[in-house]
Order: sequence, then structure tokens, then C-alpha cells
Amino acid sequence: MPDPLLPSCSILLLAGGRGQRMGGQDKGLVEWQGRPLIAWLHETVQPLTDDLLLSCNRNRARYSAYADRLISDEEQGFPGPLAGIRSGLAAARNAWMLVLPCDTPLIDRPLLQSLYQTALEEPDRPVMLSCEGQWEPLFSIIPTGRQAEVDACWQSGERSPLRALLHLGARALEVHRGDPRLANLNTPELLKITGSRGTSS
Repeated sequence: MPDPLLPSCSILLLAGGRGQRMGGQDKGLVEWQGRPLIAWLHETVQPLTDDLLLSCNRNRARYSAYADRLISDEEQGFPGPLAGIRSGLAAARNAWMLVLPCDTPLIDRPLLQSLYQTALEEPDRPVMLSCEGQWEPLFSIIPTGRQAEVDACWQSGERSPLRALLHLGARALEVHRGDPRLANLNTPELLKITGSRGTSS
């Protein structure tokens, strides 16, 4: 059953990138502490939603265990995370969509619940995490009713999730710089040096 703290919220896990910093590997399927990175996120978020989406552009059979539904970019050639967000908004069944990148296995439920509670304060505006003024657009909640505006940004040539969400009037949820829960394990070196996952989720 979905956690009652996140009602009416779809969750989108972004795993559709080219993985250039991983030498072209599919990041979500790269192992960390004996499990694919995507498995850590799935374990954390699956109890929080009745609509778990995963954006991927390859290895669909392997990803199918980690989502209720798989989606892909409308355009070929790995056009970037905004393409995944756009497809997610088109598919989401709830009033909000929580967006997370696939290479952040330390994310925990209290942080996601804080994002959701902040979204409830002004339900028509997106919320992004901000680390002491540095926006983190791939940790965000977007009202699915703003889908047409995201589409319009895309059609105008915008490819930056940050600029698109700021165009929608996004608000910030501040976290401390260096918060370990936001660690992106997006290079082989970071996979080796990052410590164990916490137990707060």
C-alpha cells in the first residue's frame, strides 16, 4: 500500500541517459554494494506511491522489475532529462510527480516527504531542492497539470530542466551543501569511495 504521507503523487525515476561519465554504461544498472543503483531507489520509493514510473531508453527487460510502468523518450538520441520528465508528466496518473535521478542510492524517505509537504503549500507550483542556492532540478515535484507548459518549453527549444521549472515558478526546499543523501554516484571513482547507505529510510 502507498505510504499515506505521499497521496496523489506519482514517482518518476530517471534512468534514460547515455551514461557518458560511466563510459557509456547504463547508470541505473551499475552495481553499488552488490546491487544495481536503481534497486536502492526502488526499495526506498516503491512504498510511497501507487504509480511508480521509470524512464529508460535501453535494457527495458532488466528495468521492468523496478517500476509499475516503463516510459521512454519521445525523441531518439538521448535528448536529456527534460525529455524523460516530459514523458513522465504525460504518463503520470496523479496530481503531482516526484522526479529522482537513478544514481542517488542514499536518498531517504524523510527528504522525499519534506519535498511533498512543501509542494502541498502551493500545489500549483513545482518544488526543487536547493543546496545553499544551487538548484537541483532532478530532485523535484511537479504538478502534472503543468504538463502543457513543460511541452511548450520543449517545443520552443528548451532542454534544461532547471530553466523549464523556473519558468513554471518553481520554489526551493533548502538542504545543506554536501548533504550525503544527494550524492550522485555517476563515475566509477565515486562508486568506489562513497560510504555505506544510511538507514534513515
